[in-house]
Amino acid sequence: MKKLLLLLLASLCATVAAVAQVERPRLVVGIVVDQMRWDYLYRYAARYGEGGFQRLLSQGYSCEQTFIPYIPSVTAIGHTCVWTGSVPSITGIAGNDFCVDGRKVYCTDDASVEPIGTDDEAGRMSPHNLWTTTIGDELRIATNDRSRVIGISLKDRSSILPAGRNPNGAYWYDNSTGRFVTSTYYAPRLPQWVEAFNALRLPDSLLSLTWQTLYPTATYIESQSDNSPAYEAEIVGGAGVCLPLNLRNLFLKDGYEVLRKTPFGNTLTLHMARAAIEGEQLGQHDDTDMLCISLASTDHLGHLVGTHAVEIEDTYLRLDQEIASFLAYLDEHIGQGDYLLFLTADHGVMNNSHYLTDRRIPSGIWSPDSALSSLQQIVQQQFPADTPLVSYVMNYQVFFNERAIDSLGYDYAAVKALVVNELRHDPRIHYACDMEQAATQSIPATIKERIINGYCRERSGGVQIIPKPGYHDRTEPGTTHSAWNPYDTHIPLLFYGWHIPHGTTTRTTYMTDIAPTVAALLHIQMPSGCVGTPVF
Repeated sequence: MKKLLLLLLASLCATVAAVAQVERPRLVVGIVVDQMRWDYLYRYAARYGEGGFQRLLSQGYSCEQTFIPYIPSVTAIGHTCVWTGSVPSITGIAGNDFCVDGRKVYCTDDASVEPIGTDDEAGRMSPHNLWTTTIGDELRIATNDRSRVIGISLKDRSSILPAGRNPNGAYWYDNSTGRFVTSTYYAPRLPQWVEAFNALRLPDSLLSLTWQTLYPTATYIESQSDNSPAYEAEIVGGAGVCLPLNLRNLFLKDGYEVLRKTPFGNTLTLHMARAAIEGEQLGQHDDTDMLCISLASTDHLGHLVGTHAVEIEDTYLRLDQEIASFLAYLDEHIGQGDYLLFLTADHGVMNNSHYLTDRRIPSGIWSPDSALSSLQQIVQQQFPADTPLVSYVMNYQVFFNERAIDSLGYDYAAVKALVVNELRHDPRIHYACDMEQAATQSIPATIKERIINGYCRERSGGVQIIPKPGYHDRTEPGTTHSAWNPYDTHIPLLFYGWHIPHGTTTRTTYMTDIAPTVAALLHIQMPSGCVGTPVF
């Protein structure tokens, strides 16, 4: 009888242990393609192979109507939103640059840390401006820090902010050395695997190449004529963007930064991602690991050449091949069906203004610098001061010197009202409003919601500017983003792999829905500022 009881007890314990075991994938991989508009999934689809974007579409789940629910739609906020499920009002990341105590700061600058792997100031970076947790933070909390979380990108902000407050590492590309670097926020030295990767000197190899189109240039029928001066800016030193392009010559003019502006920057990033998987043994632990990847070259190049350049088409055809190769690598090293992957973008991008006007579509330039000068003069006339009361115009917002306004006894609301009234007389401006009064303004609800979500009381400007469709703040050929319009906020969202059904939805989803979806699949808590809803 005693032996029987012991057997029953052992069986019961085994059953309880089996029930208690939470089923999770071995690895979660998030890929953010910087500046990838949703329509790029389909514009170049005829030449995509079966193993890249088409594999994700044909075997994964596509949210076809995914939008960014805030403004400004820029890189730092986008990467933060993807991994936190939250908006600037809550995360504190209110732009690539924003104001802290009246002083303009870069989103990940941190003078309290030291660079690791470089002597350049580009290494003084950390997530200290981020107020909320990320999916990776919550995963590590859920597993008592056993899970490993790594961020990889050419851009500092695009590796740091996704990886969160408590990752195992975040690494970014240093223009001065062509190396991946980090800061003392993460570790006192580079891991051996990062040193080994840097020692391979892949940037040197990639910059010795000539960038030629994969196919004859004449067959790039989705693009404008190559090297259209009105549409395309120069890469560096007077060298226009026209393929074939000798990268070695550009490197001699501008150093390792050139790599960012070619499709080979994505190649380097995905090789670094492979090195992280092997160096950190991601997906080889008892608990789920996470890899945050941002492919930044699409953004660097897109700003220069716009949305319909041969270079953009060729870059996405090459990216399709890179993704196919990376998926095959994950199949081999992690196991097909054992990893959960999503692919999205941090924002979209507007067509070049000359490209639009050549097609009789309203478009033009609105200069923040000119607006700043004009607003400073107008405010000075009615509210005299020894220092300008309008400090900056950035992120389509007007920033004020609130301390000076208070010390002079001026009514801050009256100063903002004067600025709003002046902006409303600009024919290029659709709406302007006091940020604190946005909810009561006669502005379409979808735009109003984006204003409110994007307003961080401590770090945003006091007045919001909404330009008319087709107008942007870039003053040279190329293009930019950060508005509310679909060209800037309609992004791809694909889920693939572990427990992901094949399917498509055209119901409206938002960037904020990514983090809670992954959290729900992993059975972990949502990030601390999450406002999204799971897709599944």
